[in-house]
Amino acid sequence: MPTVMIVEDEEPLVLLLRYNLEAEGYTVESCARGDEAELRLSEQLPDLLILDWMLPGLSGIELCRRIRSKPNSQHLPIIMLTARGEETERIRGLATGADDYVTKPFSTPELLARIRALLRRAKPEVVSTLLRAGDIELDRTTHRVRRATREVHLGPTEFRLLEFLMQSPGRVFSREQLLDGVWGRDVYVDERTVDVHIGRLRKAINRGRAKDPIRTVRGAGYAFDDQFASR
Repeated sequence: MPTVMIVEDEEPLVLLLRYNLEAEGYTVESCARGDEAELRLSEQLPDLLILDWMLPGLSGIELCRRIRSKPNSQHLPIIMLTARGEETERIRGLATGADDYVTKPFSTPELLARIRALLRRAKPEVVSTLLRAGDIELDRTTHRVRRATREVHLGPTEFRLLEFLMQSPGRVFSREQLLDGVWGRDVYVDERTVDVHIGRLRKAINRGRAKDPIRTVRGAGYAFDDQFASR
């Protein structure tokens, strides 16, 4: 999976992004200073850079300028994070060379979607659009799911839920983690809603004697069965 570098000095935000990116299978690196990031980028480039506008040592916008001035990094995908929401600041950030611009506070699922979209455009070879496990196939591009020869019709939430679980076979997610990863932290949904959507997902993908790939872990949450995934 792709490597994402986060250059951000707000530690709680770094932890949030790291958790969600690693849950999707990305390799995550991080640093809190612009000058440190410049040094590390000179040694090895990630597949995508998440860059804060205001940083100690060297500002994000200056680091972005320097990245774009070097031949080996001029095409590095960059998403800039900032608390500045004015149109003129967005234009300035994009004019400096950022590929996308996200204003804090932001929706984590939206940022993850932007990352996938940018990687698909810039580095299609590092982003898998298909998730396969056992006889289940999920296509992120067309939003279609098949089980064996049967097409499975899922609502948007059930699709995101299955996608989230299939990305980490065997890993047990609590209801709170599923809420954060599928619905986002900025949306209030009762934890019992997770059970309702898991039930709908199971009903849609399981027919007859088909094995249920979703494992309920009493007192812990749910997992996509890793033994099913290795079939």
